[in-house]
Amino acid sequence: MSPDDGLVLQRGVPEGSEGQVAALYWEAFGRKLAPALDPPEKGRAFIAAHLHHDRGVVALSRDRVVAVAGYRLAGRALTGGGVRDVLSAYGLVRGLPKLAVLTLFERTPAPEEMVMDGIAVDAAYRGRGIGSLLLTQIAAVAAEAGCRRIRLDVIDTNPRARALYERHGFTAHRTERTPYLRRLMGFGAVTTMHRPVTGADATSPREAR
Repeated sequence: MSPDDGLVLQRGVPEGSEGQVAALYWEAFGRKLAPALDPPEKGRAFIAAHLHHDRGVVALSRDRVVAVAGYRLAGRALTGGGVRDVLSAYGLVRGLPKLAVLTLFERTPAPEEMVMDGIAVDAAYRGRGIGSLLLTQIAAVAAEAGCRRIRLDVIDTNPRARALYERHGFTAHRTERTPYLRRLMGFGAVTTMHRPVTGADATSPREAR
């Protein structure tokens, strides 16, 4: 990514860009999120309303978020919303089944571990190495927080994401077969990957242009 691209990497989701981040997340993970947060317009609104701004790294183009990577640290992730929020947004009858699906997404970090959410990049900006830059910043955040390891999950239908993670030092730890989720969410296996946090990670700049 060259300076002429006009892209800026920033820690934290800027105020006022919640809708942009929610749209990117839904485009990237809508198939998986749909059973829990459908219909799409309501799901995007729910994500936007419950973002934790300090749990993400974004790439900006002319002050518009064109890529985002979220993470869970100290009990909070980029995407939030608890039981009351779900029931308030969807009602009791529709909300309870959605809560059951949302429990499938819960990933509690082990001590000294950061759990990373997926990376979402606007289609017009893919192929420019933005995913790699976001991963570098995520590793820097983990190092500064005193984490020793980053953990993430990647589904079997996203080999490009897995290849990106492998290029950045992630290795497969275990694979869980989930054939019961293929019809519901579109994937049949989830691989957990780990990457150690090193001293070199802490030297990454806080922002990149």
